[in-house]
Amino acid sequence: MSVQSTHVHVAGPVVDMARSPNAALRPVPLSAVRLHDGFWAPRIHTNRVVTLPAQLRQCEETGRIDNFRRAAGTIQGDFQGIFFNDSDVYKLAEAMAYSLATHPDPALDADLDAIVSDIAAAQRSDGYLNTYFTFERAPQRYTNLKDMHEIYCAGHLIQAAVAHHRATGKTSLLDVATRLSDHLYDVFGPGKRVGACGHEEAEMALVELYRETGDLRYLELARCMIESRGHNPGIFQNSSYHQDHAPFVDQREFTGHAVRHLYLACGATDVAAETDATGYGGALEGLWESLTQRRMYVTGGAGSRWEGEAFGADYELPNDRAYTETCAAIGSVMWNWRMLNLTGEAKYADLLETTLYNAFLCGLSLDGASYFYQNPLADRGTHRRQPWFGCACCPPNIARLLASLGGYFYSTAESGVYVHLYASGTATLPLATGGTVTLEQQTGYPWDGNIDVKVIENSGEARYLYLRVPYWADGASVTANCAPTTAEIEPGTYLKVDMPAAGTTIGLNLPMKIERVESHPRVIGNLGRIALQRGPLFYCLEQADHPGVDVWDICLPDDVVVSANHRQDLLHGVTVLQAEALALDTKEWDGALYSLYQRRWRSDMRPVAITAIPYYAWANREAGPMQAWLPVAPAPR
Repeated sequence: MSVQSTHVHVAGPVVDMARSPNAALRPVPLSAVRLHDGFWAPRIHTNRVVTLPAQLRQCEETGRIDNFRRAAGTIQGDFQGIFFNDSDVYKLAEAMAYSLATHPDPALDADLDAIVSDIAAAQRSDGYLNTYFTFERAPQRYTNLKDMHEIYCAGHLIQAAVAHHRATGKTSLLDVATRLSDHLYDVFGPGKRVGACGHEEAEMALVELYRETGDLRYLELARCMIESRGHNPGIFQNSSYHQDHAPFVDQREFTGHAVRHLYLACGATDVAAETDATGYGGALEGLWESLTQRRMYVTGGAGSRWEGEAFGADYELPNDRAYTETCAAIGSVMWNWRMLNLTGEAKYADLLETTLYNAFLCGLSLDGASYFYQNPLADRGTHRRQPWFGCACCPPNIARLLASLGGYFYSTAESGVYVHLYASGTATLPLATGGTVTLEQQTGYPWDGNIDVKVIENSGEARYLYLRVPYWADGASVTANCAPTTAEIEPGTYLKVDMPAAGTTIGLNLPMKIERVESHPRVIGNLGRIALQRGPLFYCLEQADHPGVDVWDICLPDDVVVSANHRQDLLHGVTVLQAEALALDTKEWDGALYSLYQRRWRSDMRPVAITAIPYYAWANREAGPMQAWLPVAPAPR
């Protein structure tokens, strides 16, 4: 199947719900949003000029791209690396395409064309494409769907192809993806072989391909794969690790491999947006409650167990052993984005923002050159970012999210424009009813909560502007051209205001209070501890700021004042939190591990000044202990 294009259609990030009959909101074109200097623009710039070129070099040097050349017969040798290495190249290609959508670059375009050419040359005559199962392994195709990630790799190819088509108008990669998807439909479509991948991914990719091409077969195949799970006998021996323990519509708890279940939720949300899939809504809401009420870290991180990169039991959220894979944070961002657009509910945007600033952003160093795979919330100084991994799923996943980030800021509806995230920039947003609205944001967010949204032009019929008031922003206020308004403002909702006339500025003030956060008492590791939050950011103590005291010995008294101070000279510019705390005196424990219990008082502690930094910025200096959950100092005598 060949899809011809006479124009460039640059849709929103990862998912384009413009045609979705059940969606409340519509994502906007990625090319419609341009972020200015501020918090996110430097990170997107670094992703473009540092991260993407470095990842391209890694994919060349580690043989990932050579695997395609080998499969095409242009070079000789053995397959290199892990059997699902194709997916890293596809994610990198997707990131490059998104970057081209917002920042056209002839050199990057040429590099991507070369990758696409290598991919296309490796495709088999029947449409099959996986460089591991080529030549001597061809007879093993689809013999181990549970473990070998063939369909997972296909999903990443499809997503890259859709992004490439939207960004450039070229069909070279889309033709490869449609041929591969046609092949998958012939093998696993309705009435054919019952099957899906042990690692979900293709489900959401196939829905996106349906949206791009209009071919209903791809939507049907996605639904078949989701609904093949959880029956008797199961396709994966009814394994909860592989989400085969129950039909999707009966699933209410996140289980097993964290990334896989989050990706399954993404695909199911996409299917729910497009079809009358009965029972999906209840499952999706039940899963969201499972995640947010019992199985999620305060940062938005998901997956507590190193064993199997998996979710643990309810309230099993250890700090120093937290796995919280960066890819799981990305999966959560992608899923909450889908749920946000499906329902229009602010709670999904709140969690998306929390995860984006905390669980996701810590996965990349400030210089854009090294990565975290796991993201613990306490460490003794041994966990450091790496420039690459043998299993390198996280680096290109980070790159594609950063490259598509601008598309997450806005959505539209019949009634107007929704503003989900805040950063300085401009956006010209096409409306479903025709015409456009051009907005300009000016803000120092997330360091301060003053946000000015100016309507530059309104040529459409948008009646309302919906501004998200985060769940933590108690006491928010709004002005129009500097004059206070009487609008009622409730945290955790969208503030609905009449669409202002062109030239009008709406000022939204979000109080940046410093909050102490505590866990449910069943999170045993956090009993008697608090975490510090200011705005969307969570904070931690790092050894580099506390010479002469181990940060694991620091306690924060209830009665001390914590203040905020912006430090432009620190960690590329951050707002730190400062207070006079106390440090445990452990000298009396020398030579002993246990002692008879005695009440210990503040007189047994010594004062220490503390400086807390945003959690995302830790481990960018010298190695040393870190902790995000601080013990509360006992009350005085």
